[in-house]
Amino acid sequence: MIDMLQVGREILALQPFSCLLGSEMTSFEPGRVELTLTIRSDLLQQFGFVHGGVLSYLADNALTFVGGSLLGPEVVTAEYKINYLRPARGERLIARAEALHAGRNQVVCRCDLFVDKGAAETLCAVAQGTITLMGKSQGDS
Repeated sequence: MIDMLQVGREILALQPFSCLLGSEMTSFEPGRVELTLTIRSDLLQQFGFVHGGVLSYLADNALTFVGGSLLGPEVVTAEYKINYLRPARGERLIARAEALHAGRNQVVCRCDLFVDKGAAETLCAVAQGTITLMGKSQGDS
């Protein structure tokens, strides 16, 4: 039996940008994933909030892992949208993503991003995206 969490962590470790940011996978199963990222001063923008690009990265990666959990590892993000709801200030970011609909070639997924302030989690952004098999978005057969 495949240990999805271990495989997911190994794939995450192969992503140089994920390693640079220090993201971690805390759970992974078919159609669901949770990624976390410790907030550091070098990830903030000029007002002291987590930079939107960091939130966007975490959402994109979580969405892609969810799609890959259902389609296999050869997937890419075809598109995604993110809504920033409130500034992210705290100790840790948490991205929880799930599949909403899976077809043969693509999966539509949702990701909720929370900031952990120690005793409580606060929703700070939501994202939705389409994950597709590599080559399918370019019209390849």
